[in-house]
Amino acid sequence: MNEPSPLGRDRRAAPPLRDVNPVLERITSRLAARHSRAFSRETVENYVEECSWMLSAKARVGHHLPVLIERFADQRLGALARGMGLSPKPVPEVLFVCTENGGRSQLAAALMRHRAGDAIRVLTAGSEPGSRIVPVVHALLAELGLDADGEFPKPLTTEVVTAADVVVTLGCGDACPVRPGRRYLDWDLPDLSGLDIETARSVRDALADRIGVLARELLPTGASRA
Repeated sequence: MNEPSPLGRDRRAAPPLRDVNPVLERITSRLAARHSRAFSRETVENYVEECSWMLSAKARVGHHLPVLIERFADQRLGALARGMGLSPKPVPEVLFVCTENGGRSQLAAALMRHRAGDAIRVLTAGSEPGSRIVPVVHALLAELGLDADGEFPKPLTTEVVTAADVVVTLGCGDACPVRPGRRYLDWDLPDLSGLDIETARSVRDALADRIGVLARELLPTGASRA
């Protein structure tokens, strides 16, 4: 099988983490077993290494970094396999993209997960990802009894775009690559940073309305949550 190598590698962004190799080897072993039907260990190792470099540029992730590397690599490999037709794709996939992947895209993703449950696969990414989910997102979700579900800002990659059926952009301009056969929506809503809480709530409610419409379009009648 001719397997693609990761795209866009730039090792100038940050130095490698000290003594990280044993950790990356353990991550690679687990993911190689999980994705063995689609990819070789070498391909998995390349993705794990690249995800390490991508995420280590964000100093605030600290001691949680190995967990995030594994989750990010797992997401990318899964998306790549689905996009290439190497693994099943049982439900529609929606990708939410904003600039920092710490505000609107994370809020939208949490609302969609609440609305659709497992009936829609939801992913997020940022064209210039920040180091954390902004506090106002946590506050807005907490008011609804929700949370960000362990999410974290991550870079936009070609795999998740290729796997998506719908790509929703929220203020990231033309940064998102265009792939044939995908539906693209641009939701022009204000950045949450610097907004007072009432205005931020209005953005959340506008997102919820649009997500409700999109979920009804993507799901069979009765599949989404009330």
